[in-house]
Amino acid sequence: MLRVTKLTDYATVVLTVLAARPDAVHSAGELAEHAGLEATTVAKVLRPLSQAGLVTGIRGAAGGYRLARPATAISLIEIVEAVEGPLAITECAEHGGRCDIAERCGARASWRRINDVLAETLRGMSLADMLDPVPPRRRDIPLRVATA
Repeated sequence: MLRVTKLTDYATVVLTVLAARPDAVHSAGELAEHAGLEATTVAKVLRPLSQAGLVTGIRGAAGGYRLARPATAISLIEIVEAVEGPLAITECAEHGGRCDIAERCGARASWRRINDVLAETLRGMSLADMLDPVPPRRRDIPLRVATA
């Protein structure tokens, strides 16, 4: 089964709490309470989110955290890569990645194409999209991949 890690999932939850009230500054404790997570977990996800420029930490008595930019300007790929590093669905899907069997592998190009489609999908979705209710999935529309 293919999944993002729990930390990436938790980071998204914390960011949606911040996105729901973008003008407010939230302490790590408040974020933990609203997200239903442990304070240590929230602190753990805030670090890479801050380093990636997705959240801003404000010092002082009324300090805390807020989004560094509007939720519409934060893509899901930025969140995933802030926590996980560069997106690579397989070892060989990472552009520039090394693989011992690359010369004779018939699947490498397909995995890279799949990786690129996933990356583009995550690029096309914003944190703001995560706040909207999910529309019903239309099963009659196949996913089309544009090739360049």
